[in-house]
Amino acid sequence: TRKEKNRSVKMTAAKASSKNARYYPAEDVKVVAKHDAPQNPPKIRKSISPGTVLVLLAGRFRGKRVICLKILESGLLLVSGPYKINGVPLRRVNAAYVIATSTKVDVSGVDVKAYNDAYFAKSKDKKSEGEEEFFMGDAPKAAVVSDARKADQQKVDGQLLKVVAGTPMLEGYLAARFTLNKNDKPHSMKF
Repeated sequence: TRKEKNRSVKMTAAKASSKNARYYPAEDVKVVAKHDAPQNPPKIRKSISPGTVLVLLAGRFRGKRVICLKILESGLLLVSGPYKINGVPLRRVNAAYVIATSTKVDVSGVDVKAYNDAYFAKSKDKKSEGEEEFFMGDAPKAAVVSDARKADQQKVDGQLLKVVAGTPMLEGYLAARFTLNKNDKPHSMKF
């Protein structure tokens, strides 16, 4: 009858659970995941190419207009202000956080072969400070830009400024910030 069936089902479930008792270690063992296939870089929009004027949407320089110099292997964009015009140095930017404008500049004369993702990688020679130094430290140390970086920036700026000077009203356009007001409709704007 029904009671006997239920009793037999409960007994078999109890037997199965006792058979499946497993050993679990007290400490979690880290499993290293293998990533055999290299990640493909993200696809860049057709509107973004070297020489396109971009508007940065996020980060320290949001609202600034910059010139795209190169698309790096990682899928990031190499951009510059130029620094002399709007204060944006050579930097990598994610393409998801930019708006491409219809303004294009000829940057074929700008030499950017030396700049890749390794150029922007942080140096690993930082020594970790101990607990005492961490709590006793008065103020955080300001980031220092190396002389090599400054020289690279001046070299690229020199080439870019010649291109910018050859295009009418481009210097003022790059110097102006991009802003939206209360009644602006970004979805209907032509960039």
